[in-house]
Amino acid sequence: LRDLIREGKIRQVGLSNENPWGIMRYLEEGKVHASLPRMITVQNPYSLLNRQFEIGSSEIAMREDIKLLAYSPLGFGALSGKYLGGRLPENSRLALFPEYNRYIKGNSVVATKKYYELAQLHDLSLTQMSLAFVNTRPFLTSNIIGATTMKQLEENLGSIDVKLSEEVLNGIDAIHEEIPNPAP
Repeated sequence: LRDLIREGKIRQVGLSNENPWGIMRYLEEGKVHASLPRMITVQNPYSLLNRQFEIGSSEIAMREDIKLLAYSPLGFGALSGKYLGGRLPENSRLALFPEYNRYIKGNSVVATKKYYELAQLHDLSLTQMSLAFVNTRPFLTSNIIGATTMKQLEENLGSIDVKLSEEVLNGIDAIHEEIPNPAP
């Protein structure tokens, strides 16, 4: 990786799917071996249904300046609401990849329904509320969105302009406290 940076083929390096111990291990090795490139990001899942990054990794991100690239911020599309009511739209990600069903079973469904109701109460789409929440995290550097249609992309991009009220943020925290991390 160091050589690739020197050759100008890449600019920086980061980690993916790493836990707090692994993040710190990489950072410490970079201090011991000064010629190694410093890890500047970690790409982990992060959404209303999976906030595990907040348990340990967020503190490291803040103190060590290694920022999160949040992937699956809509929980494989579950936080768009399209799977509510037991629906499984044709060609949806979960129809194509049923092994990732953690987002549409058990407490994930209960939490998604509660988040949907909260969004509706405040005239927000569930998609935009979910993405806007991720955007508010101080340890975030990028929210990796995904879309199949132009309409989805426009809605996703529009989340950058959504400002969540204190009431919405408190509602999100109350749901998270009741049903923490249902889709780890």
